[in-house]
Amino acid sequence: MSALAAPLRHALLALPERPARIAVAVSGGADSAMLAVHAAAVCRELGIGLSLFHVHHGLQAAADAWGCQVHALGGLLGVSVAEARVHVEQAGGKGIEAAARDARYAALAELAQAHGTRHVLLAHHRNDQAETVLLRLLRGTGLAGMAAMSPASLRDGLWYLRPWLDQDRATILQAAASVEAACGWQPVQDPTNADPRYTRAAVRELLAPVLDRRWPAWRGIVARHAAHMAEAAQILDEVAREDFARLDPSPDGVSFSLQAWRGLSAARQSQVLRHWLAQNGARMPTDARLRDLLRQLRELHSLGHDRQLRVEQAGHVIRCHRGRVWVEPRG
Repeated sequence: MSALAAPLRHALLALPERPARIAVAVSGGADSAMLAVHAAAVCRELGIGLSLFHVHHGLQAAADAWGCQVHALGGLLGVSVAEARVHVEQAGGKGIEAAARDARYAALAELAQAHGTRHVLLAHHRNDQAETVLLRLLRGTGLAGMAAMSPASLRDGLWYLRPWLDQDRATILQAAASVEAACGWQPVQDPTNADPRYTRAAVRELLAPVLDRRWPAWRGIVARHAAHMAEAAQILDEVAREDFARLDPSPDGVSFSLQAWRGLSAARQSQVLRHWLAQNGARMPTDARLRDLLRQLRELHSLGHDRQLRVEQAGHVIRCHRGRVWVEPRG
């Protein structure tokens, strides 16, 4: 079995139950196209139905041609192709990359629901993972963010599987060249992937060549770092769950005892607060806002349980009443 087929087969066999149907998100580029090629073979072997999902963003003049290439690939593989057209909304302070990503995930969720699958394969590889770690580091992410992309993640009720996070892109490009030589099908080229005006492309085009010259193996090192951070984040999450269980939480988890929380170390107070907010669907505060919330909770306890507190945090309200800390959607 090829170096690219083996991790894909392993990822599918590792699922709790073998799905009747899965999908591959295919842009038409070399990475996702080769994932589709290998998925077609593995799914035939395992008796799993396969669909190709293509999201048409309409951001490039060649977008229609890219869709045609994906449909042509589906024809060569004997696999159905479903396409969704989206409008990328750039309002609300998001950059074009983030807006396009959100629109793409929303479209994939709709396609998955329409075609009866809860698993979508994504072609992210080791190079993508290394770039993601660098970007998150430069943006000041926390430990969980440094874990970067997970081999399996749940979003909008849909499981996204990334079986190639340990694969170097050079291997994928070799496979694409072999396919082109065999049948003439060529992957599309998205010009934004090499345009340094876009954040990820800037890392790829400006920073990566410097690192390649000085540390040729840096991508593998950074990807391993992400795996280590994922393990550390999992341990911290387990500790936070255990700590929260000792805070006399309410049955629905929306409140806990301030006095019990005050008995934790400063670091564990911060970690369990993040865990509690995440469990209640609240957006994570910035470091500055979290420090301020921690300060208020600590001072509040020292001044007595009857003192009131009310902090608004991105659609939620955190308050304290009679010695308990609560979080609830802002009404």
